[in-house]
Amino acid sequence: MEKLLTKLDEVYDEIVQIRRYLHQYPELSFQETKTANYIAVYHEKLGHEVRTGVGGNGVVAYLKGDKPGPTVALRADFDALPIQEQTDVPFKSVNDGVMHACGHDGHTASLLGLAKVLNSMKSEIEGTVVFIHQHAEELPPGGAISMIEDGCLEGVDVIFGTHLQAQQPLGEIGYRVGPLQAAPDRFDIVIQGKGGHGAAPHETKDSIVIGGQLIGNLQQIVSRRVDPLESAVVSVCNFEAKNPYNVIADTAKLTGTVRTFKEEIRHFIEKEIERVVKGTCLVSDANYEYTYTRGYPTTVNHKEETEFVAELAKSVPGVESVRETEPIMGGEDFSYYLQKVKGTFFFTGARNPEWETAYPHHHPKFDLDERALLIAAKVLGAATLQYMRNGVKAEVSAEA
Repeated sequence: MEKLLTKLDEVYDEIVQIRRYLHQYPELSFQETKTANYIAVYHEKLGHEVRTGVGGNGVVAYLKGDKPGPTVALRADFDALPIQEQTDVPFKSVNDGVMHACGHDGHTASLLGLAKVLNSMKSEIEGTVVFIHQHAEELPPGGAISMIEDGCLEGVDVIFGTHLQAQQPLGEIGYRVGPLQAAPDRFDIVIQGKGGHGAAPHETKDSIVIGGQLIGNLQQIVSRRVDPLESAVVSVCNFEAKNPYNVIADTAKLTGTVRTFKEEIRHFIEKEIERVVKGTCLVSDANYEYTYTRGYPTTVNHKEETEFVAELAKSVPGVESVRETEPIMGGEDFSYYLQKVKGTFFFTGARNPEWETAYPHHHPKFDLDERALLIAAKVLGAATLQYMRNGVKAEVSAEA
């Protein structure tokens, strides 16, 4: 363990360089061909067995230790977002309208740096490490499910992953047993009214007025139809009905998201939205189209593996606090891996203590403290070695 941590310190500068390169050349979900090639070449130079095109643009690399033992999978995503970057860093995105605004560049850099260090310790590795580099986390159906179908978890005993959190203090590790992140779904509604002259509203079926009523009615689903002790979100995030100033809209389109933790509440809201849409349109004698698209499942961490990582993290240099975090409503397709094998997904704080403002994920000014990349690599690496030695029952020691 001491050797692992020392070697990671030695490659920290390279981890930062990798992150900055990837940040400068981001690619959107399902379009990450150059990034995938960069990752594959890096592993090939280390001598790892590499599979490319896994489930699409995914890359899977294998490090087989010289000693027998379990197979541990480590996952990092590498897609970017359709956002125009507004930071002033020297390595800002050169691809117009595309930005790493969620830390996936950092996830990939941490895992590649860890891969290099573990490779240098091959003679001491007790098992196999599977490096899962996943494409398309940001855009459902996501890359995880297709990579799983393409065999990325074959033979895997446990999986670990982390997400850098820019609004969580540097040095903090956040964990949670059970549900950690919500199921993120989407709904699309088209209201078909009857357009007409703005001076003669009585001759129309005003889709904007109907849409406004619908937005208010939808808010009653969570506030009046869901048990207040449960968690749920229904948000209308887009309302479009473009027309000249004197024309009443014939059609209005509403798009939004639903976030839930429990499957029965998820199912209820899916049906309840349509009931509300139908009733609202019926009052105005309008027609509608309704589409509900399910996103990722709820991310549910396994108990023993989560407690194992939480306890282990306390002894990792750079980690100043380990705390049980509250669930968040953001989605994450790491959930698919956890449905297939045991494991855990945790948060690594990446907020610089000197920042006055920590911009949230998916913001054009998003950034992170790069020291968090090293902490993430150390916790993942420590978890890998300790699990290989004695599973989740391993005694935690930085000097083991």
